[in-house]
Amino acid sequence: MTNQAVEPAAEPAMTFTDVERRIKAILIGSAGNLVEWYDFYAYTAFALYFAPAFFPSKDPVVEQLNAAVVFAATFLMRPLGGWLFGYIADQYGRRLSLTVSVLCMCFGSLIIAVTPTYATIGIAAPIILALARVIEGLSLGGEYGASATYLSEVADAKHRGFYSSFQYVTLIGGQLTAIVVLLLLQKVFLTTDELKAWGWRIPFAIGAGLAIFTAVMRRNLHETEAFVEAKKTVGPSGSIAALFKYPRELLLVVGLTAGGTAAFYTFTTYMQTFVKLSVGLTEDQTTMVIFGSLLFACVLQPVYGAISDRIGRKPLLIFFGVAGTLSTIPILSALKGTKEPFVAFLLICGAWLFTAGYTSINAVVKAELFPTNVRALGVGLPYAITVSLFGGTAPAIALYFKSIGHESWFYYYLTGVIFLSLLIYATMRDTKHASAMHRHE
Repeated sequence: MTNQAVEPAAEPAMTFTDVERRIKAILIGSAGNLVEWYDFYAYTAFALYFAPAFFPSKDPVVEQLNAAVVFAATFLMRPLGGWLFGYIADQYGRRLSLTVSVLCMCFGSLIIAVTPTYATIGIAAPIILALARVIEGLSLGGEYGASATYLSEVADAKHRGFYSSFQYVTLIGGQLTAIVVLLLLQKVFLTTDELKAWGWRIPFAIGAGLAIFTAVMRRNLHETEAFVEAKKTVGPSGSIAALFKYPRELLLVVGLTAGGTAAFYTFTTYMQTFVKLSVGLTEDQTTMVIFGSLLFACVLQPVYGAISDRIGRKPLLIFFGVAGTLSTIPILSALKGTKEPFVAFLLICGAWLFTAGYTSINAVVKAELFPTNVRALGVGLPYAITVSLFGGTAPAIALYFKSIGHESWFYYYLTGVIFLSLLIYATMRDTKHASAMHRHE
């Protein structure tokens, strides 16, 4: 085991000002995360409307498959983003990394908002769309590691699981916000024809504006005490050479992420397409089912995070691994067979009951594996690589199996990936009790 360290038994008592500043930092950091993920998920929420504009085809499944391939391709940039922004966070500070990453997201969303369609500029349209998504992928690759590190470092040891769980509250909240915008445009402001013609541009323009506002807010964040202390004692780091001193921790991040990220992207990104094309719900029913299930998922995150502060991180990860291995195939099979929106909602919520065992605490588990001087890079880089391989590809793999007439093969694929992560959960240490949060090496 590499350089384990046990967290100090107690921290100095906090004043009201300390608590207020900590909560403010967590709220601002989380709000920025929400905006970034709103921008990213707006692509999925509005894919049913803009896919024909960029990938015209007689078959709607082919249009969605092409859109999903572009979605997956953006994940190829996430490892680069994880390295770049992880380096910035460990070398120059968490605040700078968070601010620059959200500005990159602003740029990507703005490009999508103004890009002409295939009918206007031909093949250049999907190429520009892919470029914009690559920029957003770069941004998100850095956002995860920097925000997970920031939220974990500003939280106190007794409530670190609870506070850091808000990363996924806002991450899922970003998708919820995208759906709210979708509902408002669908029901209040625009017709279906207007949405397909030009209305799909509105959410990307909104996202670009929100990102600018968030960047201004993040400029006023205070730097974490852990980073300031590490900079004084050992100097900044964030180098790949320093990170490779922790090979076991790097492999742990890959192993514990694979199953969780595949499940997460299945029950968020892919679900909207699945319940529309496979279950056969209407667009309105699809939107409401996904919105309700994501709202339920948001509520679960802090609950599970608080539970991990009492019983440890490992039991929740094992719960996710066991329940996910046993329940994924029955849930997806039952979902495919139902035609009732409420039943579909309950089934997706059932999937979230175990998926939240991973999502609620995965950020803090990774942060607790690494010392301060390589924490953002250690969290962000291996996570981004794993998400690129198992998370971003999940919708494309599922749609490919559907396109060749074997949709159920994806159920077995997802179950297998979750089971592989379960093997890691069962053998890794519980980071709550053997944390590296106070190490500066």
